[in-house]
Amino acid sequence: MIDKKNIIVELMKDEDYTPMKAKEMAIILGVPKREYSKFLEVLKELEEDYKIVKNKKNRYKLIGENFVEGVYRKNQKGFGFVKIENQEDEIYISKENSLRALNGDRVLVEILEEKNKIKNAEGKIKKILKHEKETVVGTFQKSDSFGFVVPDDRSLGTDIFISKNNFGKARNGHKVLVQITKYPEKGKNAEGKIIEVLGEPNQAGVDMLSLIKEYNLPAKFPEQVVEEAKKYGDKIDEKDIPNRVDCREHVIFTIDGEDAKDLDDAVRVIKLENGNYRLDVHIADVSFYVREGSLLDNEAQIRGTSIYMLSRVIPMLPRELSNGICSLNAGEDRFTLSCSMEIDLKGKIVSAEVYKGIINVCERMNYHDVQKILDKSDEQVLNRYAKYIHDFELMAELATILKERRLEQGYLNLDIPESKIELDKDGRAINIGKYETSFSNEIIEQFMLIANEAIAEKFYWLDAPFIYRVHEDPDIDKVKDLNKFLFDFGLKMKITNDKLYPTEVSKVLEEIKGKDEEKVISTLILRTLKLAKYESQNKGHFGIASKYYCHFTSPIRRYPDLFIHRIISKYLEENYIVDDEFIEEYKQKAEKRALTSSEREKIATKVERDSEDLKKAEYMENKIGEEYDGIVSSVTQFGIFVELENTVEGLIRFENLGDEYFIYDEDRKRLIGERSKKIYKIGDRVNIRVISANKTLRQIDFEIVE
Repeated sequence: MIDKKNIIVELMKDEDYTPMKAKEMAIILGVPKREYSKFLEVLKELEEDYKIVKNKKNRYKLIGENFVEGVYRKNQKGFGFVKIENQEDEIYISKENSLRALNGDRVLVEILEEKNKIKNAEGKIKKILKHEKETVVGTFQKSDSFGFVVPDDRSLGTDIFISKNNFGKARNGHKVLVQITKYPEKGKNAEGKIIEVLGEPNQAGVDMLSLIKEYNLPAKFPEQVVEEAKKYGDKIDEKDIPNRVDCREHVIFTIDGEDAKDLDDAVRVIKLENGNYRLDVHIADVSFYVREGSLLDNEAQIRGTSIYMLSRVIPMLPRELSNGICSLNAGEDRFTLSCSMEIDLKGKIVSAEVYKGIINVCERMNYHDVQKILDKSDEQVLNRYAKYIHDFELMAELATILKERRLEQGYLNLDIPESKIELDKDGRAINIGKYETSFSNEIIEQFMLIANEAIAEKFYWLDAPFIYRVHEDPDIDKVKDLNKFLFDFGLKMKITNDKLYPTEVSKVLEEIKGKDEEKVISTLILRTLKLAKYESQNKGHFGIASKYYCHFTSPIRRYPDLFIHRIISKYLEENYIVDDEFIEEYKQKAEKRALTSSEREKIATKVERDSEDLKKAEYMENKIGEEYDGIVSSVTQFGIFVELENTVEGLIRFENLGDEYFIYDEDRKRLIGERSKKIYKIGDRVNIRVISANKTLRQIDFEIVE
């Protein structure tokens, strides 16, 4: 049957093919009379699969460009958008044309109306190709003879009907995991059965467990994977020492957050006789332990990245490796893949080499203590690390040079503070503020950036199979839209020959530094830029104004880093003479691993954001009625978002803006009062009152206080 379908499709692909009736095709393809009825069945199946279409004259042709595949993103109000791969713009789908598709479903869409200057393209879902969700997390609502699960993801588009014999051990109000047994159709809700009771909604840890189940995250490692990790023990294999550069006598530090347990980078800076600097960046040699095709490697591929959910971490590798033999713990011999660079006084790399190393970190430092040393602000810390003060001053000196050079090249120094959410022993949010960083954080950031660049450039020119970190130039139409908004602030980003250079963006960022609108404009610029992703082809990195960039420095928590470590090791072992078979094999693997790693990163980012939003809403549940000053961070067709000083963001809906109708000015991202002409625009300072907060929905609502 598949062969027959392929033969028909291939016939229609021929450039000389003109739409034909079934009988005409049957003659050309030599279909016997006795098989004609089966031939008609094949045509019907191809129609149902939306591979071919029959016109009004009963002539068949291939589905045209007006049919596309994509992923459906549903709004709570019923309408939605379909995202097509490698396309910026999405296709609008009205509620009537949604075919009851669920949020996240892969669908086939017929384009009803092409995009124009006023609105997006509009389409109609013709077929649901694949349901994204097989299980759903929600709250069980029980009656005597049946029940419903109300999904945490209200965009899903359906409550799930549960018959009495599928209740399991769930009680009314429980958070549950439900398996969908029947998807919604013809006005009916989805149906399902409860397969796991997660607990009471306010029970400690249930909120994070719900997120883990919602995204189907691999919370536990299979026993065989853990056993494989344990085999390596906590001491290095001394037999491999002769194959490595011995750096154990060097003064090497790790500098991380105080709570960090997986330490995968260590650094050393010295001044050379010619006045230049030597920077050594030592990265844990994770690929020495996580071998290609091993259980550990297969599990790491599935996970793609470590996920940080405030109160818990879902690591890419078992802690026996990530916190043990792979972690560059002070006082322990550890294997590394190292990059040593000579850097001149202008921050330019004079030379760079990569090699297999063995190190022994002399001190495990944290950002706070390093900053105290640089500031000379804590006598106790200064006394404790007295013999290393010069080392840290050299690091600060080099990091300053590197940052200044980077800023000259157009590095986007987006100063968007992260949220610092404090939890009590039960995991409840008790305080929220900005995560304060210092120059000590920047030291490590600058050192990792330049190491990543050096590695990417070296292996690009070797034409090695590789995974690059790619950040493509922004879409010019989006930049033009942003310029309309920036005009109100007396700002503009110059576009040259339909191209935006990073230096233009960095100029704007420099102009707004320290101003009230800095956070808002920085965030809008970030939204205008494309998402960074992993690719097997080097396309440069717009955000850091770099021609060559990769992720080399975190193989404990990111799979692309681990993958390229494996390639680098092969080149080192073979003295850079690598056979074509390896190159071809790993070029194909690089393409696949880059794609899956990008997908896993998207999920990790969403989970981490959701966990923050959840805890922010939980924190604000106890602040109902309280008033705050905030700044308008976004203006939409349904209201304005306001961000408070503590990084919490809430929505003021139209009905909570006062007693008049507001008109939405899309070009300039503002609301205008119909009667009073009162204007709300991005960057305005407003006084708000908290009127509601819902932890399950991760939503916070404000109202304007005049």
